[in-house]
Formats: sequence, structure tokens, C-alpha cells
Amino acid sequence: MITITIDPARQRKLRSAVLKWYDQHGRRLPWRTSADPYRIWLSEIMLQQTTVAAVVPYFERFTAKFPDVRSLAAAHVDDVLRLWEGLGYYSRARNLHKAALLIQQNHDGVFPADAQLLQALPGIGRYTAGAIASFAFAQPAPIVEANTERLYARLIALSADVRSTASQRTLWDFATTIVPKNRPGDFNQALMDIGSQICRPQEPDCERCPLNSCCAAFALGQQRELPHRKPRVPITAVDEICVVIRRRDRYLLRRRENGERWAGMWDFVRFEVEASELEHLPITTPQTARTSQRSLLTAPQSPLPDKIRCQVQAQIGATVGDVVAAMEFRYSVTRYRVCLKSFLCDGTLAANEIADGTQWFNSAELAELPLSKTGRRVVEWLTNRVT
Repeated sequence: MITITIDPARQRKLRSAVLKWYDQHGRRLPWRTSADPYRIWLSEIMLQQTTVAAVVPYFERFTAKFPDVRSLAAAHVDDVLRLWEGLGYYSRARNLHKAALLIQQNHDGVFPADAQLLQALPGIGRYTAGAIASFAFAQPAPIVEANTERLYARLIALSADVRSTASQRTLWDFATTIVPKNRPGDFNQALMDIGSQICRPQEPDCERCPLNSCCAAFALGQQRELPHRKPRVPITAVDEICVVIRRRDRYLLRRRENGERWAGMWDFVRFEVEASELEHLPITTPQTARTSQRSLLTAPQSPLPDKIRCQVQAQIGATVGDVVAAMEFRYSVTRYRVCLKSFLCDGTLAANEIADGTQWFNSAELAELPLSKTGRRVVEWLTNRVT
């Protein structure tokens, strides 16, 4: 483990520079207008793996619908997921709802101020607990997230892989050392702003950085090389099949189970297939050029291949009719690049033939269901296609 020491004079200089910069340049964001722990918690959960620009409209809609922890706890989880739709990483929304219920039940709807108590809530780790404790309750709690991790690593010229256990311990120790008792929330938010706006992953703007005189990497000319990380995992191509089963004006969907991607949300029958299975699909030439979304030509009254029909039956407990229309689009999830081919099939299923966890919905009901972003694109295709 690397031990980092910082002398009192450098510590005072760093703290002063950070707060002075924040007073002049700190971002004005909707969740920074008050010290409400609910709004701070919500924003921090939304900002995980998501940009500020993407979060702002979701935050404003969410707080308009659920202005406090009590209203969130009283909501049905489907309403929470529907409002979260498109933001991704839906376990965040489920954990928000679970945590709101626990705060209501165990703390009478009042947010705990203690970082250890906060970490006992679903979805709140050490960073989020530190953010809430410092932003809402003015406690000198340290934070380490993507932007401050990079900033700290450059300030101390950390040459080891920043994601290693030893490096993380070093960075947390450094964060604990520098956070002041005076204005700890502003200090931590300033560090995140400096990290995102100035101490960028590529091309850090060191000349404009208020901490360049305190930065070991800048002094060594290593700011572009640091921090070190393990190489990224290669991109993996994936093919998926989505089967939309229609009966008159209703569509069959299944609720995703715990442990599945998009758990708790509704989805059409969907599964991954091997590339070799695509050769047997009832598709001819595309009607449009290869873009992010295109219609696919199908032969009249074409059945799905037997293997795919069996997979559909395994999910919903019934067979399906021939293909009526087809479409494909591409999307990304972490390191996966997915090509999703969707097939609309007419079905003649009786109500008692479908499996548990599946249900028929009409078009109006589909508009209100919590769906993944890709599921919503399939619904839009169904709505817009000419029947």
C-alpha cells in the first residue's frame, strides 16, 4: 500500500483553491439548490453511469411526481420504473424504491445523517453515503467516484492501477485527509466539477486548473499518462430475437424475473441466439439501407424456425403463428453491441394457455407499462407500422 502524506500548508492551499474556484465556477444544477437529502440522494443515484445532461430532465420529472421520500415510498414500483424508463441500469430505480420504503418504515421518513446508516440502505455505497452526508448534512465525509478518482490520482501521481484494492485504499485515505470541516459539501462538489470539466480523462486543461501548483503529475509532466487502468474488455457482438405475439389488438408480454436484465419490467419474448441461427430466419432483403433501425422483408406466411419457436414456447408456454412483419435495430449495453431482430406474429392463444408472469395488453396499456428503452422502440414500431 502507498502511504500519502500532505503537509498542513499544502492542505490549506489546496482547500482554499478548491473553494475559491467553486464559488466562481461551480455548476448550477437542480439538485444543488437546497440541502434536501432526498434530492441529493436521487441525483447521485441517477448520475451513476449517466451524464449530467441526460439526468437533468429525468430528475425534474421524477421530483415533480415524487417530491419527497414519503411519496416515493407510497408509489407502486411499476410507476417508479416507468418514470425511470430510458435512463438505464434499472436496478437503481428498484433500489431507490426499496430504500424509500426502509426510510419510511425504520426512520419515520427522515433521512439518516450518519454515513454508516446510509450505507445500510439498498443501492447506497460508500461514495453515495459520503455525498449525502457532506452535501446534505455538512459532515466532512470523503468521496471517491470517477471524476475525483482521476483527479486524486494525478494530484498524488499514483502510478499503480487505480482500480486495484491498494490504490482504492490510497485514494480514499487521501480523500479523507483533504476534506475540510468547513464547507465539506461545497468542497466535494467542487472536486467533482474540477474532475469533470478540467481534469478530463483526455487532454486535461492543466493551465486552467486551480490545483496545478498542488499537482504532482503536472509537476512531473505525467498528467496525460495518469491514471493507469487495465485495458478495456473488448466489444462483444450479440444477436437477439424478439417475438411480438399479437391477438387482434392485444400483445403478449412477460414480466422480467429477478436476476434477469430489466428485472421487474415488462418485455416481449426475447432471447439471445447464435449467429448460425440467423441463416434460417424468414427474411429476404432489407427494405432500407443498413441504419440504426430498418424494416425487414419476410416471405408471405413465413413460420419462425423450429428452434426459435421452441424457445418462445419455453418462455410463454404456447405456440405462435406465422411472421407478419419484421424489423431490426442495434443498441449497446456496457461492452455488448446488440443486433435485435423483432418479429410480429399473430397468435390464437386462449387466456389459459399463457404462462405465469405473462399478460395481454392493448396499445393504450402498452403506453403506460414500464419497459426498457429497447422495448419501447419495439412498441413505437408496432404503433407506426402500417397494418
